[in-house]
Amino acid sequence: MKFGGAAALEQGEKETLVTFSVSQLPLYACKIDDDGNDVNDNDVTYSADESSSISFLHDLVLGQWEDRVRRGLFRYDVTLCETKVISGRCGFIAQLNEGRHLKKRPTEFRVDQVLQPFDDSKFNFTKVGQEEALFRFELSRDHIPQYFPSARITSESDSPNIVAINVSPIEYGHVLLIPRIFDCLPQMIDNASMLAALHFAKEAADPFFRVGYNSLGAFATINHLHFQAYYLQVPFPAEKAPTRIISEPKNTPHNGVVISLLLKYPVRGLVFEGGNTIQDLSDAVAGSCIRLQSTNVPFNVLISSCGKRIFLFPQCFAEKQALGQVNPEVLETQVNPAVWEISGHIVLKRKEDFDKASEEYAWKLLAEVSLSEERFEEVKTVVLETLGLQAICTENIRISAEDDEETACNSTFAQHQLKDCVVREGGLGVGIGVACRDSEGVVWWGFTECKRAAVEPRLTEAEVVLAGVEAR
Repeated sequence: MKFGGAAALEQGEKETLVTFSVSQLPLYACKIDDDGNDVNDNDVTYSADESSSISFLHDLVLGQWEDRVRRGLFRYDVTLCETKVISGRCGFIAQLNEGRHLKKRPTEFRVDQVLQPFDDSKFNFTKVGQEEALFRFELSRDHIPQYFPSARITSESDSPNIVAINVSPIEYGHVLLIPRIFDCLPQMIDNASMLAALHFAKEAADPFFRVGYNSLGAFATINHLHFQAYYLQVPFPAEKAPTRIISEPKNTPHNGVVISLLLKYPVRGLVFEGGNTIQDLSDAVAGSCIRLQSTNVPFNVLISSCGKRIFLFPQCFAEKQALGQVNPEVLETQVNPAVWEISGHIVLKRKEDFDKASEEYAWKLLAEVSLSEERFEEVKTVVLETLGLQAICTENIRISAEDDEETACNSTFAQHQLKDCVVREGGLGVGIGVACRDSEGVVWWGFTECKRAAVEPRLTEAEVVLAGVEAR
């Protein structure tokens, strides 16, 4: 990690005046190669060395966030909210946050259009208080991460990426990444913003730190381009669900990105992994999102595993709600299923719902979010065509809360008919993390007891990377 100040910038650069004083903010610049492509390696270093770039961004986010806690900038103390893992096979997580929906900013736009123009008369992030902004996050070509306690705004960075607190947090360390804040971009994915979000997840280098995105129509509440991120010290149910690879390249050479179907989960989704570079993976996800935006399909994105696994969930809850097609019991809870809820972290607004929360309820809620099989197949086809991939033939995917106990999405997957298996000790701090592939080619990922750690033979290291874990 290289530290510097404004004097460390190249001489001759002119400071650009802007309405929001970002020149007072620290600057964190993450490393990329000269061609802008950082290698999408699978090595994640956990170091106690204070000079480590990985631990530094982690400490920077949390140190700045806790400083804002001490200043009283949040609307409530999220650490006082009750949280529990719901008993059952998937391990959905429930949080009771009774005041959030009353204190957060209301939605100020239509929910039936994914693409809507930026409206300066509505709330946007150029209007946040100076103290809510934490630091600037930029890409650097200097081959090493750099930190500047202060840095001038130059002609090349007059619309920087800003990290700010979410004043209505869902979890500890809940922040916003606002790409090119002064460009006043509407809430729509582009290649540059997705690449910044993946680098943000990678630089944090903590599997408990996830980055999320909600499109308009999929419960984004502000039409100004932003991602969200926070820490949660347990695996999300979506992260543990099994997947099946569905894509293969039409031509060679190929960028190495692989797309899988999410299985045994209440919301149909796609999982993007691999890529020769992080930009390859980013461009594949961004290209898919751009295509969904252009066809008015609302969606949510979860960036997981330090930027190495990206979940894409097309959804239709708001559409069904407008048509009166959502189960009244689900509507009564007033839960808005955005990226965190869809991934398995469900924020509940009423004590009675929290007390009786069950896996059956979680399935019922999330099933209302999912596209029908027919509409999802259309989305899958569009995504593969957009990326120049062709489908690998697969059987129809059945989604049901009553799937066989031994093929559900918790640790009992290890009892499935295993063909290959690899074990990663330590995992995410919950027993031992395991990636398995059964006789039908389905990749399973979850956590199991230590006594199950001796399953053989192992997947090759390349196959393990596709499963979203690391060989040890």
